[in-house]
Amino acid sequence: MEGFKTIIEPFKIKMVEPLYLTTYEERKQFLKEAHYNPFLLTSEKVLIDFLTDSGTSAMSDRQWAGMMMGDESYAGSSSWQHMERVVKDLTGHTYILPTHQGRAAERILYSYLGRGGKTFISNTHFDTTRANIEFSGSEAIDIPVQEGLDTETYFPFKGNLDVIKLEQLINEKTPEKVGAVIVTVTNNSGGGQPVSMQNMKDVSAICKKYNVLLLLDCCRVAENAYFIKHREAGYENRTYKDIAQELFSYADGSVMSAKKDALVNMGGFLSLKDKALSDACKNLLIITEGFATYGGLSGRDMEAIAIGLGEVFEPDYLHYRIRSTAFLGDKLRAMGVPLMWPVGGHAVYIDAKKLYPNIPVNQYPGQALVCELYLEGGIRTVEIGSVMFGKYNEQHELIPASMELVRLAIPRRVYTQSHIEYVIEVFEKIMAKREHVKGLKIVEEPEFLRHFTCKCERL
Repeated sequence: MEGFKTIIEPFKIKMVEPLYLTTYEERKQFLKEAHYNPFLLTSEKVLIDFLTDSGTSAMSDRQWAGMMMGDESYAGSSSWQHMERVVKDLTGHTYILPTHQGRAAERILYSYLGRGGKTFISNTHFDTTRANIEFSGSEAIDIPVQEGLDTETYFPFKGNLDVIKLEQLINEKTPEKVGAVIVTVTNNSGGGQPVSMQNMKDVSAICKKYNVLLLLDCCRVAENAYFIKHREAGYENRTYKDIAQELFSYADGSVMSAKKDALVNMGGFLSLKDKALSDACKNLLIITEGFATYGGLSGRDMEAIAIGLGEVFEPDYLHYRIRSTAFLGDKLRAMGVPLMWPVGGHAVYIDAKKLYPNIPVNQYPGQALVCELYLEGGIRTVEIGSVMFGKYNEQHELIPASMELVRLAIPRRVYTQSHIEYVIEVFEKIMAKREHVKGLKIVEEPEFLRHFTCKCERL
């Protein structure tokens, strides 16, 4: 509502899910049993779940009604036709492949494009994107703009890709060895920061110059469109959907986890302009996921995606979504919590390195904060730092990530204002005790995506 300070949710609650309150002593034991990795906690032990905004949205009554009309035909269902129409209208791309989630689309696309060992360049690859690329034998290189590595200074589009470095890298690696350039909107690993339309145009021009494939990782494209409309000159009077459609127009294809900005609990898609590439990916889809008109999704899932991709561009929803996330960030910043500024669309990112200057990076300050948030308030979050992205050198010494962040990813249409106020109170406790917090060490880890299942011990 214009003219009011209070941000109200543009919906009312029809159904509730109980939350279970735990004591500090219980959480202490639960965390120890989970080896200081909140991914290993069971959900009933969590009060406020900010682990991810992926697949955790509350669906609308329209989406639930659509699910009742889901056509579960194996081939060519009406639900697939509905989803295909909506995705084609949004992306402008000719070939649409449904997948059970974004990770499946990544595996299909990057296993094909990465054959023979290629280089993939991005503003910042997220964890599953990087893992699928590296699993194929290729390399993933991040080139965010310098402003994106500065958590404190205001810059409207910290998610931008460094176009000077991009051209240098393409020439260094040679265009034939570049598998694709991937622009992630918003830039999740870089603090949920948006990409400007001008940056997308510039990246597209360079890719066309060298005949390099340009892909859009578009799982939060509606949120990115909001920031373009409100921060970039010339877009003030454009609709959010129109802005998103322009973003897609500069790309040769896109990968989407529909579990974010399609407001559903499961689903995704791959969209492409090129028929030969689409045919190759379709073959892989049929072999591993399902027939080309369902790709591992039920008809009811596809109906919910089609409806959600309409709802996500509603102005009242997007205003509430962005402003309610900023509300949490503004309050934390006012109390002195170091965080990525300005606040992104789907999450607040805490700078754990600055919050815990006493904890060296090889003792994982981000994971320490993740544990403290759970201990103090039952809040589950995720580290986006050297646990998630750290590498080892030949002496098995840690090569740290560029930033040590903790992401408070806010599920869409799930939590109310009082839940957010509670989170703010928990941070008051975090700030009061921060000088006494110790780091952790990793005692067991897999080769890829270690943050999901690694086990840690307190130091």
